[in-house]
Amino acid sequence: MLASYSRFLSRFSLAGLLMTSLAASAGNPLFKDVLTADPAAMVHDGTVYLYTGHDEAKDNTTFYEMHKWLVFSSTDMVTWKEHGPKLHVKDFAWAKGDAWAAHVVEKGGKFYWYVTVRHATINGFSIGVAVADSPLGPFKDALGKALITNDMTTKTEIDWDDLDPAAFVDDDGQAYLFWGNTRPYYAKLKDNMIELDGPIIDIEGLPNFTEAIYVHKHGDWYYLTYASGFPEKISYAMSKSVTGPWQPKGILNELAGNSNTNHQSVIEFKGRSFFIYHNGSHIPDGGSFRRSVNIDELFYNPDGTIQRVIMTTEGITEPVR
Repeated sequence: MLASYSRFLSRFSLAGLLMTSLAASAGNPLFKDVLTADPAAMVHDGTVYLYTGHDEAKDNTTFYEMHKWLVFSSTDMVTWKEHGPKLHVKDFAWAKGDAWAAHVVEKGGKFYWYVTVRHATINGFSIGVAVADSPLGPFKDALGKALITNDMTTKTEIDWDDLDPAAFVDDDGQAYLFWGNTRPYYAKLKDNMIELDGPIIDIEGLPNFTEAIYVHKHGDWYYLTYASGFPEKISYAMSKSVTGPWQPKGILNELAGNSNTNHQSVIEFKGRSFFIYHNGSHIPDGGSFRRSVNIDELFYNPDGTIQRVIMTTEGITEPVR
């Protein structure tokens, strides 16, 4: 009986990469049969769409190996459907490799997927953008070239300061793109979402900024969360404006202890708030280069500050209705 069940699970996991299937139930890490990293979540028409990177490193002794991005969806935050890879580095003809952190946002009925990849002809990492008419694609390169290249941000000597794009559409419809490593940047986006609308601006007032910038709004406050230090904690800042000035508020999520990096996404779904992140909790071989996405609930204080998020193995145990 157990052997038959194991064979069934193996076939089930393989099928999940080829077609939509049930992929996860309650508990952290969220997905037990596939490695996921750099989560970016979006709520659309009563469904949570979760976009992740996919670690393929054979162990935790070398470096990241990432070639594509995965998509999952849920209507209750407990049971998830696995939609498989919906975007690859090879979908960007100008890119050389490294499918690093990405983010999806909807505007005007279209879905824009901003990605980190290494450029084939311009030294360093770049940010590209793909577009689709559905949150599940098909996605295609919207520009045929990079939106951000390393030669556009020249205040650092490193070639990896253009990482971790995160788009935000404000209440007035104006869209912004945030990104960076060691230096945080933002720029306005034109209404077409695939061109910058003005200069690239340095963000001030983020102590120990490393990477993984993400912006969301709750009530009258804007929140900027980011990875700080190394190994990384998640810190946050608050502002009454999406462009700052930002007031640092300290640590939101502590060190995982089993991954040098963390990367977060914050969403509101059916009246509750959730903190989505990664760590090295995959059993038995998780770690810094083999990461897994987790979810825990997030709570605000009456003054707008956020209670510290504690990583749990339980995660979200009851369906969100």
